[in-house]
Amino acid sequence: MTSSALTGFYPVLCTERLDESVAFYCTLFGFETTYTSDWYVSLRQPAPAHHELALVAAGHETVPEAFRRPAGGLLLNFEVADVDAEYERLVTGAGLKPELSLRDEAFGQRHFIVAAPDGVLIDVITPIAPAAAYAACYEDGSVPGA
Repeated sequence: MTSSALTGFYPVLCTERLDESVAFYCTLFGFETTYTSDWYVSLRQPAPAHHELALVAAGHETVPEAFRRPAGGLLLNFEVADVDAEYERLVTGAGLKPELSLRDEAFGQRHFIVAAPDGVLIDVITPIAPAAAYAACYEDGSVPGA
């Protein structure tokens, strides 16, 4: 038996700081609200590919009781064209604290990490050419900078 084809996919983050988190993603990352209630908010990027993200109040009854807690240990990767400009805008300009400083990684990323108000980590990334030891790890042939 095969599963049906996905018609959509987006993460829904449980949060205890709904309003602050919505403001964070809208103000700093350009998301717009597409649905808003006092316990659930859907966000979407206005430009194609219209990336989506949603936030739900962690204690809401639609979240199974055993899981009514904020998201933890979660990183969202936001790929951008110019990570240095984003570092300047978000860290220097907006005053976000870098949880991981801007740096190049041998596996093919230049990136930094900041935290959303609810503790979700945002890894802001620009792909770069990987070191030779990592180039073969790109199984689909999409080696950055190649």
